[in-house]
Amino acid sequence: MRERGAEVFAGASGVVPVPLHPSRRRERGFNQAADLARHLGLPVHHALRRTRATASQASLPAARRHKNVRGAFVAARSAGWLAGAVVILVDDVSTTGATLEACAQALKAAGIAEVRALTAARVVGLPH
Repeated sequence: MRERGAEVFAGASGVVPVPLHPSRRRERGFNQAADLARHLGLPVHHALRRTRATASQASLPAARRHKNVRGAFVAARSAGWLAGAVVILVDDVSTTGATLEACAQALKAAGIAEVRALTAARVVGLPH
């Protein structure tokens, strides 16, 4: 990810993994975004928290994904010291960008100057 997304890293202060809801974290046993973030060579900031459990995005049609995650993320208290910084939001997969957008909005509301996104995979088409 670091090699293929090299241009995303220029001037970034650190990476922010997309958080899982605590219940999903317990069920899965790990946060895939946090695992990916740890290997990118920049400081990892857990600057987001999920405020509510949401349906799995994978199980939803594209049109419902934005509504599903709207308001589901807020900046953690620790995000305050990143005000004015450039951060890289890290997730495993991007399909419609709904989760990335919801997270970026929360980070921007906390004063982060620029939010870039890096994912391990991107879905280029949805099955009908």
